[in-house]
Amino acid sequence: MNKKMAAVMAAAIISGCSLAPEYTRPDAPVAGAYPTDPAGQGKRSATEIGWREFFPDENLQALIKTALDNNRDLRTAALRIEEARALYNIQSADRLPNVNASFSGNRVRTPASLSSTGQPVISSSYQVGLSLASFELDFLGRVRSLNDAALNLYLASEEARQAAQISLVAEVAKAALAERAFAEQQELAQKSLAGREAAYKLAKQRFDAGASSALDLRLNETLVLATRVALVTLTRQRAQAVNGLALLTGKPLTDVPPVQALSAQAIVAELPAGLPSDLLTRRPDIRAAELRLKAANANIGAARAAFFPRITLTAGVGTASNDLSGLFQSGSDTWSFSPQLVLPVFDAGRNRSNQTLTEVRKNLAIVDYEKAIQTAFREVADALAARASLDQQIDAQRAVQEAQADRLRLADLRYQNGVSSFIDVLDAQRELFSAEQALVQARLLRLTNAIDLYRSLGGGLN
Repeated sequence: MNKKMAAVMAAAIISGCSLAPEYTRPDAPVAGAYPTDPAGQGKRSATEIGWREFFPDENLQALIKTALDNNRDLRTAALRIEEARALYNIQSADRLPNVNASFSGNRVRTPASLSSTGQPVISSSYQVGLSLASFELDFLGRVRSLNDAALNLYLASEEARQAAQISLVAEVAKAALAERAFAEQQELAQKSLAGREAAYKLAKQRFDAGASSALDLRLNETLVLATRVALVTLTRQRAQAVNGLALLTGKPLTDVPPVQALSAQAIVAELPAGLPSDLLTRRPDIRAAELRLKAANANIGAARAAFFPRITLTAGVGTASNDLSGLFQSGSDTWSFSPQLVLPVFDAGRNRSNQTLTEVRKNLAIVDYEKAIQTAFREVADALAARASLDQQIDAQRAVQEAQADRLRLADLRYQNGVSSFIDVLDAQRELFSAEQALVQARLLRLTNAIDLYRSLGGGLN
């Protein structure tokens, strides 16, 4: 009994071995700090701020909630998790014996020409039992390595779903704000067109009365036509933005009210960037890349174990009889025990090539992991660089818009008093319209930058 226990313990110890290389996280191929982080120090990180808190606009929250419930890409990511979980469960089943219950019956008629008695003979046999189907003793961790690889791929699929959610939240918010920007620009264009059409009618009356030249009339007409072109363009762009938002939300936007004006948005703008090393734990896409790297590392262990002998056990226990009534009688028990040792001798380089393949795939996974870190670093750095100047750009653009409005007032006053020509008024109108459009774009750019920084820092889950 002591020898048997010692053998079982030795097998258990050996089965805990693994030929997979020890995993070490690659060094992050980025600088230790961002080029600039002028604001947001000492505040909560992006991962601590839920998307409902980050986007206080209730209409925008409704759009995001609709997208999380109906977006097809997010549904695909969730189904990928179920797929990976099923594959992991299948692989995990190989670590435990598979026991099957079976019942078999057989009746055979032997013709008289083959029978020893010279008469036809009918024989019967029945068997009931339990069988162990080819269970591998995982001494070198081959099955365990495959199980670890499947587990890491399953966990990576969960991280990929979280990354998809973060991207979806950001894209829906940016699409909704872009639609609002087009709407505001469209309203400005309609207002400008109404004013320019009224000015054209007045110019037409002055021309008909001989008080102005054909040049002034044509200039007014050109300005009206240019404004109509801008209005048509903005109408098309807004319609396309609505279509894109409907695709993201996964349903037609029939009962969702528009979001608030860009100037009324209270999106959280000041976020601490922290250190680049924080991205390794904050961003699910980086975590997913590392889990895929761990899976590739585990597959190397399975490839290495293929060079060594494999021991499998096949066994069975049951009862057999020529009659159904005698299946469970005394002396009808049967058993079988068939261990098998398989030693690779010649495989035409298959195992060596398989090991090379797993090592190459690990190197590819390392490159993908490092690229994910570099991409995340650049996204954060770009957002921080833009954040430093966008507020100043909005203030400057607002000052330009106010100055152009005052210029138009003065130009119109000078024209009415006959001091200057109508060309000065038209130039002032064009510049004011451009300044108003640019101010809307600057506000959109500021909000988009805040969303990009929130997403790049891993916000958008809670």
